[in-house]
Amino acid sequence: MDAKHLLDAFGLAGLFAIVFAETGLLIGFFLPGDSLLVFAGLVSATNGDAKLHLSLPVVLIGCVVAAIAGAQTGYLIGLRAGPAIFRRPDSRLFKKEHVEKAQSYFDRYGGRTIVVARFIPIVRTFANPVAGVGRMPARAFTTYNVVGGLFWVVSVTMLGYVLGKTIPNSQNHLLEIEAIIIAISLIPVGIEIVRSRRRRTASSQP
Repeated sequence: MDAKHLLDAFGLAGLFAIVFAETGLLIGFFLPGDSLLVFAGLVSATNGDAKLHLSLPVVLIGCVVAAIAGAQTGYLIGLRAGPAIFRRPDSRLFKKEHVEKAQSYFDRYGGRTIVVARFIPIVRTFANPVAGVGRMPARAFTTYNVVGGLFWVVSVTMLGYVLGKTIPNSQNHLLEIEAIIIAISLIPVGIEIVRSRRRRTASSQP
């Protein structure tokens, strides 16, 4: 999905809704959270050819609240639905492998997964309900959630803001910068694919 088009079409309210959905709803895993945050920071710095002007403080505060509230919603979904989440049949919007991938992070990082997963597409969507299914203590989850939400939103959005402020005439090169944003957002995906292949290869060897 094109971040600029989404911002132009849905505005600030759409930005908050997408951040909430990607971190809180199982069907939101395909939404472009990283690239949208970076682009929002870029627009806040340049106010280029986008159809709206964004205030950086408003973007940061609103997205932090949306990210934290979304993750808490995902946690509650897992808490209420329980193991039934793992037994759902595969569909276009739900794959058991996504839940299993999130679980593998908990196996390695424990509660810190809630922070680490913020920077990994798909995993950040499914880690929260998996924490609920596993009955992670609410206080511990909320602590990790607040830390992760703040760190993710501020760091990724400020990346876009810095790009907008440091690249000369950046408002005239939004398409090129967006291509860079998309490439950066795909790096965690590529790393995860490589790691998954290595783990499968290692497990298949005698």
